[in-house]
Amino acid sequence: MIILQIETATTSCSVALARNGEVLGFKEIDQRNIHAEVVTVYIDGLIKAADITYADIDAVAVSCGPGSYTGLRIGVSTAKGLCFALDKPLIAVETLAAMAKGVVQTDAEMLLCPMIDARRMEVFTAIFDAQGNTIKPTAAEIVDSNSFADVLADHKILFFGDGAEKCIEALGQNPNAHFLPGFTNSAVYLTDIALNKFNKKDFVDVAYFEPYYLKDFIAGKKANA
Repeated sequence: MIILQIETATTSCSVALARNGEVLGFKEIDQRNIHAEVVTVYIDGLIKAADITYADIDAVAVSCGPGSYTGLRIGVSTAKGLCFALDKPLIAVETLAAMAKGVVQTDAEMLLCPMIDARRMEVFTAIFDAQGNTIKPTAAEIVDSNSFADVLADHKILFFGDGAEKCIEALGQNPNAHFLPGFTNSAVYLTDIALNKFNKKDFVDVAYFEPYYLKDFIAGKKANA
């Protein structure tokens, strides 16, 4: 059973192939505004490198948000197009949950708090335990020194993702707040959740599924010509 996995929710554009939960290969780049240019090229390259055909894919899994409006739209549109063309099921994986799967946890008592950068001091975030269970549901949070105080009072939390760095000054004084530098989203991190959903036949409607934007798109002002 082969699943094609697509992650475009942040500046990282990443695709992976997994067979029965084992990653066959992946290609990725962490660069802003490049997703539309490379995502299908990466997919085609992986298919050829694995010496399979598109027809051999059993499902397509996509990181469905929250995250970048444009990135999510590109990733989900690509996944839906493949599912339509190949008549394969579509699996939606929440981005923050996949990020939590991407952290190698050495302290089973420490909670995981993935953060995706939004505007100013706002992040898209959630809190998970080491087993991936949701402790605090997905939300858009404006971070200040009092954020997560109720959880930090009794638990160590590991903050990571492209939204975590800007929160160090606000949260770093709390001895229970820890930060993981250099974390990058990857399609590889979708593997466990995608396999579990495939086995449960937990698919989304290809025709009507939309990304989990969490917030309305706000267009930036164009520069004067």
